[in-house]
Amino acid sequence: MDQKGSDLKEASQGWHFDILVCDGFVLTEMAAVTDTLRIANRVLARPLFDWTVRSASGGQITCRSGLSVETQCFAAKPEADFAFVLGNSDPAHPGLSLGRVVQSYTSRGAQVYLLAEAAARHIRSQSGGAGAHTTHWENSDLLREQLGLDLGAHALARQDGPVVTCAGMGATTDVVLALVGQLTSAAAQVTVANILLHDHIRDFASLQPFAGHAPTTSGDRDLDDCIRLMQTNIEEPMPIRSIVTELGLSNRSLERKFRTFFGTTPNGFYREMRLSKANNLLLNTTLSVREIGLACGFPNGFSSLYKSVFGITPFALRKQRRTRPESETAHSAHSGAPRPV
Repeated sequence: MDQKGSDLKEASQGWHFDILVCDGFVLTEMAAVTDTLRIANRVLARPLFDWTVRSASGGQITCRSGLSVETQCFAAKPEADFAFVLGNSDPAHPGLSLGRVVQSYTSRGAQVYLLAEAAARHIRSQSGGAGAHTTHWENSDLLREQLGLDLGAHALARQDGPVVTCAGMGATTDVVLALVGQLTSAAAQVTVANILLHDHIRDFASLQPFAGHAPTTSGDRDLDDCIRLMQTNIEEPMPIRSIVTELGLSNRSLERKFRTFFGTTPNGFYREMRLSKANNLLLNTTLSVREIGLACGFPNGFSSLYKSVFGITPFALRKQRRTRPESETAHSAHSGAPRPV
């Protein structure tokens, strides 16, 4: 939105946001959108932001944490200035297939933000597409494994015309803060960030932490570099002796760092990292157990190792999760289109 458009909106009725959800939505992302806008309203001279939570059929929609939100149906002719499509704990949820809904917003001049799994579904529908896209690094890994799509560096967000694909999760706060700064002022943006205790507003080009392309935040540079090497060498694990040689460390020094920060050995950490990726692929793809073992650096004995660690075979776990969905908590909270306060 250019400055002239911004001035016109500020002089009239402010900006309206639609938040689009389906069952299993990510509560972290809902709070990042609504709380950032709510606090912005509090620090501005007058409230400029309001929002409506919407779903395909309206009514109560429940997130994976068990909390429920009251929603209105999708609008046939959306009037919102911005729409946020929240991610979902189930990447395959049909409620994330919102191509026509997204188009109903963009055709009327709205900016649409697709978070995490919603972004991945958009990328998948376009077979990668010609534009610049991103999603949460876990989803990027799945797209690469399933479709051979390489999204390059894992940026927090990327804009392709009226559609912005985003990493979601905690990065949602950065994206909404960027909008607050764009639509109001840098001073308001910084004030809202301070109230949120968000000490650094990351721009769209910032890389996602622990994505295999950016260092972690352990606070130890050598340890960060070691984890980066491990993360980028999952399919063909590097021997620890090769890692310490590349880092210019001794085996004892690296062992001590892992014991201090993580309470485990470098080999133990590396194995857990590869098993975590295996779990992700096992529960979110149709790759065979053999293929998953190879993709995670276990060419032999994967099922036996998996059972020794988790007490169940990968075949049994996959069958169990497909036939018995994860239980939900009974608590619920209700929310509609809140008045700015």
